Order: sequence, then C-alpha cells, then structure tokens
Amino acid sequence: MKKLLFIFALAIMMAACSNRPSDVQQAAGLPVIYPDYTEVTIPDGIAPLNFSMAAADSFSRIDVVVHGSKGGEVHANGSDCVQFDIDDWHSLLHQNVGANLSVTVCARRSDNGQWMQWRDFNIFVSPLKMDAWGLTYRRIAPGYESYSHMGIYQRCLADFTEQAIIDNRNVPGMCVNCHTSLKTDPRQFVFHVRGDHGATMIQRDGKREWLKASNEQLGGSMVYPYWHPTGQYCAFSTNQTRQAFHVVKDERIEVFDLSSDVFVYNPSTHEIITDSLLSTPDWSENTPVFSPDGRTLYYLTCRQQDYPIHFKEEQYNLCSISFDPATGSFGQHADTIFNAAAQGKSVTWPRPSYDGRFMLFTLIDYGYFSIWHEESDQWLLDMETGEARPLDVINSPRADSYHNWSPDSRWIVFTSRRDDGLYSRLYLASIGPDGKATKPFMLPQEKPRRYYDASLYSFNTPDFTLSPVSFDSHAAAGEIMSGNRVATKVRSKK
Repeated sequence: MKKLLFIFALAIMMAACSNRPSDVQQAAGLPVIYPDYTEVTIPDGIAPLNFSMAAADSFSRIDVVVHGSKGGEVHANGSDCVQFDIDDWHSLLHQNVGANLSVTVCARRSDNGQWMQWRDFNIFVSPLKMDAWGLTYRRIAPGYESYSHMGIYQRCLADFTEQAIIDNRNVPGMCVNCHTSLKTDPRQFVFHVRGDHGATMIQRDGKREWLKASNEQLGGSMVYPYWHPTGQYCAFSTNQTRQAFHVVKDERIEVFDLSSDVFVYNPSTHEIITDSLLSTPDWSENTPVFSPDGRTLYYLTCRQQDYPIHFKEEQYNLCSISFDPATGSFGQHADTIFNAAAQGKSVTWPRPSYDGRFMLFTLIDYGYFSIWHEESDQWLLDMETGEARPLDVINSPRADSYHNWSPDSRWIVFTSRRDDGLYSRLYLASIGPDGKATKPFMLPQEKPRRYYDASLYSFNTPDFTLSPVSFDSHAAAGEIMSGNRVATKVRSKK
C-alpha cells in the first residue's frame, strides 16, 4: 500500500514538473498577452491582473513570475490563463508602492511542446491612491431594439465581485440608465427609468422617491443627472431623443435630440428651477455638471438643426453659467469655455475633477452620443490655464467615450471599443497633478478571455463608488410597477 501511495505521489510530482518551464527558448520582444497589461500603471489594492496569451490556441500552458523591485514575488501557472492568488497579489503590490513589478512570461507551444520566454515587462505600482471601493456601470446588449436585457451593476475593485444594483428583468420592458451618486458617495443616488412605468428615482440615506418621468412644463423627462457638491440640488437635462441608422460603412447609428434644455432640481422642495438662458428655443442645452465649489454650472449647447437631414452640423460647445446655491438662482449671462465648433468638432460628456483642476471631456466630429463615434477621443481641459489637449496616451483608433473621476481626482474610468470594435469595455488610467496620463489598463477579470468572450454586453456610463450601493431592487421593482409618483413643480426665470 505504501508503495502504491509513493508511486501515486511521484506521478503527481512528475506531472506538476512537466507543467513548469524547462529547456526554455528565448523569443524576441515582449509577450503578446490579453488583456495588454505591459508597461501599465496600477493602484495599490487593485484586483490581480490575470491574463492569457493573445494567441491562446498557439499555446497549451502559460507560466508567469512577478517580482517586485522592493521585494516579494508571486507565481502562477495555468493552461489558458494565469490566476494570481489575491492575498499574495495584494501583499506584493502594497510592498512595492512607487516601484516596478517585473513580469517574466513563459508559454508552451501547442504544436511541439517547446517552452518560450519573452523579454520581461514592467508594471508600475503608483503612489497615487485610488480612494474608491469599486465601480458602478450599466451593462447593455449593443443592439438597436428597445429595452433589451440591461442593468446597473457594481463591482469591487479589489477582487472580482460583481452585483446587480437593479436589473430590468425585475420589470419587463423597463430601461434603466443615467445613474450617478453624490461625488461617488452612494448614499445619495439617482437613476432614470424609461418605458411604460417611467420615473426618475432619487435615493437619499436609504429613502427612495419616484418622480414623474416627464413634467408637462418641461416637455420631457429628467435625464443626465449630476449632483451639486452639497447634495442640495441635482442638475438634469430634458431631451426629446431620437435615433437614426446610417447606410454607410463603419457607421451604425446616430442619436440626436429634437430639443433639449437644462434645469436644476431641489429634491427637498420637489422644485424644478429653470432659466430662459438654459431653455432657448433655437439652441439645444445638454448634459449639465456642477463645478466642485458648486458655484458654476457647466453644460453643452449647439444650434438646433433640421434633423435628421443636417445631423452632421450638430456641434456642441462647452459653456458655463454662475449658480447661487443659497437662492437656487443662475447668473445673468453664459460664457463659452471650449469652442469645439470653431474646430469643426463637437464636445460631449464634460466631467470636472473633484479638486477643480481639470475638465475631462470627449471630442467627436458631431453630435453628443459619442459611444457610436469611432473618432471619439478623450480630452483634458486645464481649468487654470484654459489649455485643452487630447490625451494621446489614453486614446485609441476606436471609440473612447463615457468617463468619470475617482474621488481623489487621480484616476479615471472610461469606456472604449478598442478591444474588438463592437463592445465597450472598461479601462482605468491615472492622471497626475501635471495632467499627464498613464497607459490605460482593462478592468481585471478572474478569467478575462472567458469572461469577455462569453459576454454579450457593452459597459457604459461608468463611475467610481466610495462604498457598495445599498439598494433593495425587489422593493424597487414593486414601487416602479405601482405607478405611485411624486409630482414636481417648476420655478422659471424669464
């Protein structure tokens, strides 16, 4: 019996040894891996950067050693993907904050069993913290039909835990979108519901209110929300949105507004505050955001066009108007902050850093629905100097669009179709105090190739969250179906 156990143990050891690199042949250049984590900058505490060889069918096994320049080492070996131990990975990162991790990749060829080793690459562990628990985002099938399966989800950044905040399978025919929290604090949370049971949901300290989806005086619904830093107000736009389909190569769909205006809502009084400067008949105002000090409202504006005929002439500029939080009133005039139309371009999705230093926005050829625009790029506006420039390190040849800042204003999350041109994935990058960005990295997954190959959903409207979002989706579904809605009133300034 002991002899049999010895032989069995020896067989296991020999099998394990055969999976470790031996008689290794050197290969030229860096390894081509998926996702591409070569020479990226990551925060301390991020989930393990598990990966596989990009040409997965060409290799039967992969072996990786990660060595920290300040000490520590992790090793992983797998048939189609390397999966690092989470605790060991976090320990290595914490030990090497501000230093490099050197990554050695070996892979065994499928055709002849030869082990190959490539040149080591580095991963830099940034000294810039990412002061966030995780991310929130919408997952949606990239189709054109109305209200297919979708949901708003949250994901822990330290591991691979993902949870639905609300899923439209709870309420058939429902579309959920336009979610945001107060400076990434989910205790004050808002999202919009489209469909037969449409509403705008505002949750504050666990208490939910469902507002009428459309106010007759506004002429539309409450979408694209952004909280005032005090939490006293929330800015919205009201949009008469339409979509049209292209008949040319590489262009699929265009989203435009027959009209749109901007307003501010006071959830304590249920009062909608409008102003004639933000509700003009010949111009479309859109996607408002407050400055970090709460005394300025930024928004987009363009001259109304004859849609859909002249949709390519729809070019938005970034404007601002002062706002008095004490009285809930706007200034006497609006200013243009970035004139994109003068460059033959259109600006969309403005997002100020929470420290007030920068404004991140997307630049496209026309319109504001950038996720369908291959040419869409990330731009950074220096709020001190007024200089605006593309973030070349971050941008790709494909659509780079929706984005948001971490609460410490040192990291961004954004969507990109760079992976396959069809689906929007989430990427993260750091932006230093000097405005310089680092090479972005794809949101880590436990088994990234399997995860993304099996996924039929695009990610959009991502944001950071300081802590998990507490939301009772089952109770919310009943509240949506009930039809009970809070009425709003409008206060206008002519």
